[in-house]
Amino acid sequence: MKDKTAVVILNFNGKDFLKKFLPVVLKNSSEAKVIVADNGSTDDSVSMMKSEFPEVLLLHQDKNLGFAGGYNWALDQIDAEYYVLLNSDVEVTNGWLNPLIQFMDSDRKIAACQPKILAYDDKSNFEYAGASGGFIDKLGYPFCRGRIFDTLEKDEGQYETANEVFWATGACLMVRASVYHQLGGLDADFFAHMEEIDFCWRAKNSGYKIMVQPASMIFHVGGGTLPKSSPQKTYLNFRNNFMLLYKNLPSNQLNKVLLIRLLMDGLAGIKFLLQGSFGDIVAIIKAHFYFYGHLNTLRNKRSKLTQRNVSCIYQKSLVSEYYLKGKKYFSQLKPEEFS
Repeated sequence: MKDKTAVVILNFNGKDFLKKFLPVVLKNSSEAKVIVADNGSTDDSVSMMKSEFPEVLLLHQDKNLGFAGGYNWALDQIDAEYYVLLNSDVEVTNGWLNPLIQFMDSDRKIAACQPKILAYDDKSNFEYAGASGGFIDKLGYPFCRGRIFDTLEKDEGQYETANEVFWATGACLMVRASVYHQLGGLDADFFAHMEEIDFCWRAKNSGYKIMVQPASMIFHVGGGTLPKSSPQKTYLNFRNNFMLLYKNLPSNQLNKVLLIRLLMDGLAGIKFLLQGSFGDIVAIIKAHFYFYGHLNTLRNKRSKLTQRNVSCIYQKSLVSEYYLKGKKYFSQLKPEEFS
């Protein structure tokens, strides 16, 4: 029998997070089937799960397929109406799940939604990876209601409305299973970082909506797999952002945006140089060489997708607004500046 909702935690060497947060997930998620999918962990996550959580369905494979490939592998084995892709470093709250389920039930054009996400270590602040819904500017820089670049806002009830957004966070992503499979799931070539933005953009290009429902709230540790200052994270972010834009931008915007982004990435390289972050400079160069070396693959992917002008894109340069005009908070961006 198909489950209504399956909460799926993809784990890679997250034994300590599972021991800490899985009991809270089980306590507060009675409406769903909770599943842990181990993505080739090299710690003793699997043996710990078998001994301490024998009641939880455990999927296990020997190789780390990354966030994208790991979830594709896991969700292919799960029959449910809704999937919740939930990070292992998340503390859910009492009653977190029902507002999301009811929201998805209310409109079949909603492909995915997310809760409001606050920082586990400072529960008065929005959390970097999602805050109260994700957006993107015309040059492909992602940001959130409650977080622009590295500026995190305090949650003072300013973003409590359930709104359409551009992307919903992979830290806690409720997705309609039929749409997930219709769109081919996450793009495994992303491995990790921005694959959820790519999925949401493809969903919007296909006529679906992405939403945030702040009536649901969770707390996210963040940075559990890669530290914030990791050159590997820099590599994935720069590489995947180019892939994201190349796959999904309408043809009349593609070349112009990519050219501007080349220049912006050069400026980012200069910034890293001044900071002495040589590993990050190498990461940017590697990201660009990957992109050029895989253009044929990307062209093939692009040719299979529909690209169109979609909603919730900020029609100015966020870099200029943030660094030159001092607009640090989402509330300083005017609604009419979004498509």
